[in-house]
Amino acid sequence: ELGWMESVPYLDRAPSPLEFYREWVSPNKPCIIQNAISHWPALKKWTSAYLREVVGPKVVSVAVTPNGYADAVFQDRFVMPEERQMPFMDFLDIVEKKVTSPNVFYVQKQCSNLTEEFPELVCDVQPDIPWMSEALGKKPDAVNFWLGESAAVTSLHKDHYENLYCVISGEKYFLLHPPSDRPFIPYELYQPATYQVSEDGSFEIVDEKSADKVPWIPLDPLKPNLERYPEYAQAKPLQCTVKAGEMLYLPSLWFHHVQQSHGCIAVNYWYDMEYDLKYSYYQLLDCLTKAVEVL
Repeated sequence: ELGWMESVPYLDRAPSPLEFYREWVSPNKPCIIQNAISHWPALKKWTSAYLREVVGPKVVSVAVTPNGYADAVFQDRFVMPEERQMPFMDFLDIVEKKVTSPNVFYVQKQCSNLTEEFPELVCDVQPDIPWMSEALGKKPDAVNFWLGESAAVTSLHKDHYENLYCVISGEKYFLLHPPSDRPFIPYELYQPATYQVSEDGSFEIVDEKSADKVPWIPLDPLKPNLERYPEYAQAKPLQCTVKAGEMLYLPSLWFHHVQQSHGCIAVNYWYDMEYDLKYSYYQLLDCLTKAVEVL
């Protein structure tokens, strides 16, 4: 019962703040909300031509990897992407395949990159989601802009945020695990490293030697190695597709793995979670899982 659902339910309208808090935030349950952002100008305006005109030559941060996996375990390292500064129009040329590259490009810098790097686009969405802000009694910590290639994949992880993920164009494909699946999801400690481009254009993995090891999930939920991680067979993943004009409420501490259609555009709002009984429950579950692993 704890966190388990057969599928991610749909709401056909934006809820009231009280309704949303009582039915979804407090029980820590995800849902897909339709007709909540249908009034956003971005849904019609954010074409490639419009983005070129409004953002165009501006230099922005782009994550570049050789394989599409940024912030993921590779060759026994936790490898972060090369963060490349490049004109936005050059990035669009790659996404639209006007320019070919063997690498995978993704505008995915968090830390409120919509307001920090793309302020020209904020007027086409909203600075916050009013009913969520009222429900939680706070504004979002960050508002992020996402645009990338279909090969760009977000590895399985969790966040300490209440997340409203809004798809503007294309589709996002989420695989979700409730926090109660923690005993079946493996964590290991990894040396952090970063992709860097060498002189011949190939990528090399460079260790960040002064940094502490990072706990991360080595398992790919789409192709789980059950011989190495047999406990994962007991986990209960949910899969859902979030289409253009829809919003996913992804509760805090839910594990998620994300893929997308090519050129998908999305904006998400991160609201800091409450460190309440739900958090204490998760910490207990995490500590018990680690204790059992030691035995």
